[in-house]
Amino acid sequence: MNENLTTDRETFVTHLECSITGERYEADQLHGLSRAGRPLLVRYDLDAVRSAISRDTIEARPTDLWRWRELLPVRQTSNIVSLGEIETPLVPILKSGGPNVLVKDEGRLPTGSFKARGLVMAVAMAKELGVTRIAMPTNGNAGAALAAYATRCGIETIVLCPDDTPEINVREIAMQGARVWRVNGLIDDCGAIVGKGAAEGRWFDFSTLKEPYRIEGKKTMGLELAAQFGWKLPDAIFYPTGGGTGLIGMWKAFDELEQLGWIGSERPKMFAVQASGCAPIVRAFEAGEEHAERWEDASTVAAGIRVPKAVGDFLILRAVRESGGQAMAVGDPAILKAVEAAAKQDGLLLCPEGGATLAAYTHALNTGLVDEDDRVVLFNCATGLKYPMPEAPQALDRTQAIDFDAL
Repeated sequence: MNENLTTDRETFVTHLECSITGERYEADQLHGLSRAGRPLLVRYDLDAVRSAISRDTIEARPTDLWRWRELLPVRQTSNIVSLGEIETPLVPILKSGGPNVLVKDEGRLPTGSFKARGLVMAVAMAKELGVTRIAMPTNGNAGAALAAYATRCGIETIVLCPDDTPEINVREIAMQGARVWRVNGLIDDCGAIVGKGAAEGRWFDFSTLKEPYRIEGKKTMGLELAAQFGWKLPDAIFYPTGGGTGLIGMWKAFDELEQLGWIGSERPKMFAVQASGCAPIVRAFEAGEEHAERWEDASTVAAGIRVPKAVGDFLILRAVRESGGQAMAVGDPAILKAVEAAAKQDGLLLCPEGGATLAAYTHALNTGLVDEDDRVVLFNCATGLKYPMPEAPQALDRTQAIDFDAL
């Protein structure tokens, strides 16, 4: 077992803070949204962290999520829940992307998606704070991660998903111990049911950004990138954006790393990638708005980014604007074309949301938003094996003579 999971280490959380008003909340207590109805952000004593550990200490540890223990919120090592959260690789896609394009392949994580990062942290904190029953809306992958980690530590879980959620996701959630229900509607309709039940005291609401700790798990993507790039960040990051927790988390990670003195002030351009059939962040970005209105009749093959309204919309928009990046929408045909290109040209099977980032990068390159020389990271947020694929070629009939010239 990783020594990070067996050795008690001090953690450095000081308090929680409303992301819009700055109001302070006590740590080590169960919180949902702030009194202003906005996400809470975990704050650390970074001066104490700097005194306690160094970059060299981090680099000497096994390269997994828990190497960042002092920058994570779990107080007691005994409350850590783990299924083996590795540092995910950066995979070149020279033919479909270009010589400076790397895919951070999050499909290598437990349950096959980057949702494992956020949910392992949120579940560990739920365990630490005495939560016994959780409910959450999902488009598929988050529900699977929640089910796996909650089952592992004995927390009862109820998951609600849109009725058109792929069958493989629904079965995965159920197999890993959650009670899963289909809802006639989209993910925010599922969220409304979860919120009503939470208000009645039936369960704790684990919706995206409605508890403070999923961001802390997702920020490890940014921490990893800094270490993988030799403590210099890439020039641009293309991130598939639904609820946007990972983009928000990475932006927080970069700020914390700079305060520690481990990186400089340079930042990547952050590209929030959405589907043209569900692009509330893009519409708000282009209109110069701070908040995004709900997107009606949302529809896209990339179900993971089919989020009509995000509670952390202003945090996504703030990060994109401060970085000099952009919110971009790509159509389903471009998404599917990108998935096919990466698979057939580079042998990497992207999920549709990952395909959206490649499609967005191609558009950004063609329109001068990025240069060929820029070091670019695209996020593939889940294994492509979970998604429908084109029909396989016809099988050979071994009862007949094989025409080798036709093969």
